[in-house]
Amino acid sequence: MTSIHIKNGFVVDPGQGIHGDKKDIFIENGKIVKSLTHAEKTIDASGMVVMAGGVDIHSHVAGAKVNVGRNFRPEDKMQSTYEPYHGIRHMAGGTSVPTVFKTAYAYADMGYTTVIEAAMPPLYARHTHEEMRDTPILDEAALPMFGNNWFILDYLKRGEIENAAAYAAWLLRATKGYGIKCVNPGGTEAWAWGLNCLSIDDPVPYFDITPKQIVSGLMEVNESLHLPHSLHLHSNNLGNPGNYTTTLDTLKLSEGIKPNNNFNREQVLHHTHIQFHSYGGTTWADFESKGKEVMDYINNNPTVTCDIGFVTLDETTTMTGDGPFEYHLNKLNHLKWANTDVELECGSGIVPYVYSKDVYVCGVQWSIGLEMALLAKDHMRCHLTTDHPNAGPFWRYPRVMKWLMSEKARNDVLASMKNEDKVRDRSTLGSIDRELTLYEIAQMTRAGPAKALGLSSSIGSLTPGMQADVAVYPYNPETESDPEKIEWAFSHAKYLIKSGEIILNDGELVSNGNKKTYWVDVTTKPNRQVERDIDRTFVKYYTVTKNNYEVTEHEFMKNPCAVKIDAVQ
Repeated sequence: MTSIHIKNGFVVDPGQGIHGDKKDIFIENGKIVKSLTHAEKTIDASGMVVMAGGVDIHSHVAGAKVNVGRNFRPEDKMQSTYEPYHGIRHMAGGTSVPTVFKTAYAYADMGYTTVIEAAMPPLYARHTHEEMRDTPILDEAALPMFGNNWFILDYLKRGEIENAAAYAAWLLRATKGYGIKCVNPGGTEAWAWGLNCLSIDDPVPYFDITPKQIVSGLMEVNESLHLPHSLHLHSNNLGNPGNYTTTLDTLKLSEGIKPNNNFNREQVLHHTHIQFHSYGGTTWADFESKGKEVMDYINNNPTVTCDIGFVTLDETTTMTGDGPFEYHLNKLNHLKWANTDVELECGSGIVPYVYSKDVYVCGVQWSIGLEMALLAKDHMRCHLTTDHPNAGPFWRYPRVMKWLMSEKARNDVLASMKNEDKVRDRSTLGSIDRELTLYEIAQMTRAGPAKALGLSSSIGSLTPGMQADVAVYPYNPETESDPEKIEWAFSHAKYLIKSGEIILNDGELVSNGNKKTYWVDVTTKPNRQVERDIDRTFVKYYTVTKNNYEVTEHEFMKNPCAVKIDAVQ
């Protein structure tokens, strides 16, 4: 299909400032165009919403920890019926950790076309890319982890930003990564010594460096390399009562740092799953929301973006590069626990979890995410995620949209909670009557994430010249009043077009698409010291050689799309 006419839909596109006007969209040769003289396919979108394809800025959908999660929890596969192959659909299954095919189909049903794997251990980059290669439909990218990497800790400890940048450029090229991810900076390395870093000033054993130095140094590295995305940070002290002070201390490190890139990115720091980092109280007994305090800071500091990590009140499988947190979580719920240390680079853990609405802490966590999104003043900088699968599976995004768009839907959940009064008392959600618009939802799920990723020139909007990723939802904003229809419609896209190819036609999957994988190819000045350091360290410490480690495009990637950057100047 080379030309498509989508006519008479309610177009919602923050990229062009369109708030639901009835408009036609034209597609030719994979791009949005201004008009067509003849269309090979016409889609009547009357009474339906038309948006750009969704962009998920933070999810865990491929790689070692995801695969361990599948093996670790066979019961997860039993919670939903395996879907047999049908037509072009492959067999698909899993619930909180779905197979790669179910991942692609579920995202497509929600109208999403781009997903970022937010935590790639460099040593497992090949595995991560193999899973992404086998995931149809979705354009993807992966963020390698740097926050506990021995090279980075050593260079930043000595204030060698240029060497740290040269190493980061090499690692991004070797692993075919898209940006710099930092999880519990220094804390996961400290965990190898039985410790953790709960504040930005706690020292990392042996390396004699602090999280403050790591985060500040990585932001400098990120800007010196002119990367399309800002530093993608999961800060210290995740999930603990009172951690909002650590979060504010961390966010303030971005002050005074200027963005330096050619990708229309205006921020220097993206704080992920901010809900898990906005807790007050001193223990679980006096646990409360500090979402307002954290969102007030973000509202007033345009150099920061965030995604929320909404709790969906489901049983799920938590998995994170924050190994010490997973140990802590296991001590709370006494369920299964897996942990690992990835040599010289990072670590991770996996623990099942049930977010029960009958447990007041879970109810407050649910409230905090919604409270923060409703208090946000700029939804281009506040994005919808569940930190899949940590706070809930990604296929609950439409349910989160319902809660954000309907005060009645939120109050219905609050009224069904065993500890309703306590939950209402520990957050401000019950006093907020704001209901987000479709335009703000589009900012949170398309235009905003695309801009934060430095991809706003090609995805996240329906502007002529953009990649033709288009979703059509069976939802009429002029006549619908039932909040349940919001969740249903955004779970069942009527049409999905990806790079100009129809993926969903009248709700039926008709193509597995032609996905691509983004990575950044940064050129830096030759650095013989870093080259010698890499060669010597691989021989001395790694269990594999440099040749076993690197990801090659032709072997591991589907339609690689290199974003080339000259950082020599």
